[in-house]
Amino acid sequence: MGSFFGRPAHIAGDVLPPSPALMSRMKTYDGPASDHFNGLHFFDPDGAPPKSLREVLRWQFSARERAKWPAWAPSPHADIPPGRVDGDRVRLSFIGHASWLIQAGGLNILVDPVWSMRVSPVAWAGPKRHNDPGIAFEKLPNIDAVLVSHGHYDHLDMATLSRLAKNFAPRVVTPLGNDVTMRSADSTIKAEAFDWHERVELGGGIAVHLVPTRHWTARSLFDRNKALWASFVLETPAGKIYVVCDSGYGDGRHFRRVAERHGALRLAILPIGAYEPRWFMRDQHMNPEDAVKALADCGAEQALGHHHGTFQLTDEAIDAPAKALVEALDAAKIPHARFVAMKPGQVVEI
Repeated sequence: MGSFFGRPAHIAGDVLPPSPALMSRMKTYDGPASDHFNGLHFFDPDGAPPKSLREVLRWQFSARERAKWPAWAPSPHADIPPGRVDGDRVRLSFIGHASWLIQAGGLNILVDPVWSMRVSPVAWAGPKRHNDPGIAFEKLPNIDAVLVSHGHYDHLDMATLSRLAKNFAPRVVTPLGNDVTMRSADSTIKAEAFDWHERVELGGGIAVHLVPTRHWTARSLFDRNKALWASFVLETPAGKIYVVCDSGYGDGRHFRRVAERHGALRLAILPIGAYEPRWFMRDQHMNPEDAVKALADCGAEQALGHHHGTFQLTDEAIDAPAKALVEALDAAKIPHARFVAMKPGQVVEI
């Protein structure tokens, strides 16, 4: 999500202006320059910069059609996962939005876990949940590791991370700079930060690679791109799983490079929501047509669609992504079973 992804009545969701006192205490990443870090800000050499304040205000205050979501849209599914999954199987449970439980090699791994009612720096405003998490927090198995893709509030949820730290004390693997955000808020979070293209052993024959993705990050108006963002490639006994939590499509090179660098992919988890209006969103969020092209580019055997239907971040209707995905698959002559839009609580095993 982008920096000012607020609703028309307020600026909320991903970021809000911090107080002067908070600004004076904000800590950010400090490290050597690289081909995607200039010493102060991270950037994607093959991406696009985030939208300006002028463009944000144009979107928020121009004549626009914003679909009205139902106040509550419960999923027909709910999952109670097993304690562990061993052998050559992988079990994936969709929690909602971009949150997943992946069980493989005897490990339990959460991706971008969000159990909060709002994805916002404040509890009283910002995008509100439209359905329950697909797994009740109390039904989680022991969590060994957490992957956090970037710092936007709908992906890095401090309340959930603190709760996980208290209950399970998992490792938290995240791109550079997000560890500073986490530890500044809660020193008990075992955050470990890594750069693009680094490989991290998680145990049980499971490893994760952090790979470039076409996005950006911020937690306030004053820390834009001071932390890094990434997608993940998981090595599992059932094959490699490509997890894209947030990304624009661009010319598709990010997805083709993953195929070139990591070879055959068993599964891709791709975002299909939060894409309207296109003039504003296309550089940072894929629509279903883009996601179908991304599947072709990365070459995964199968794909699961997420990042839709839980938090209203943009203008499209709650059911628009799932419908548009079917249309895009038909246009590309791809069987519907190869790319499925998930609902919270649904489970896939490979």
